[in-house]
Amino acid sequence: MKKVAVIMGSDSDLPIVEKCIEELKKYEIPTEVHVYSAHRTPDEAIGFAKAAERNGFGVIISAAGKAAHLGGVLAANTVLPVVGIPIKASSLDGMDALLSTVQMPPGIPVASIAIDGARNAAIFAAEILAVSDEKLRASLWEERNKARNDVIEKDAAVSAKFN
Repeated sequence: MKKVAVIMGSDSDLPIVEKCIEELKKYEIPTEVHVYSAHRTPDEAIGFAKAAERNGFGVIISAAGKAAHLGGVLAANTVLPVVGIPIKASSLDGMDALLSTVQMPPGIPVASIAIDGARNAAIFAAEILAVSDEKLRASLWEERNKARNDVIEKDAAVSAKFN
């Protein structure tokens, strides 16, 4: 199985990013985690992105707040899918990070997840890898069915109480 890289712009992003890491581990996806800043360590971020494919990665997840240029810097230096997690880190409630992540120029896409949507970023990365991994695809379907059953149980409880 290909690895997933989880790159955050600052260790202050870790409380959100840990949800992503936990979700990847749940699916037994090999994960590597780093702190690289688009502005403070651009050479390291670019070097990582350029080497990611030959180092066995299949997806890169980028988490950054405020200007949130990290996803774009990584995407500009690889053709691997880059999934951006905009982090709520300023007085703009994460809207600045969301717009920085989603508004990429043609030819350099970054798939943007919801503000602080770390768990969905991991699931989306898993779905990308599952295109060529039947076991992972089956695990994703199991989780989807479990979530469906949870909602059906909750509906039954609420219906029994009020109907």
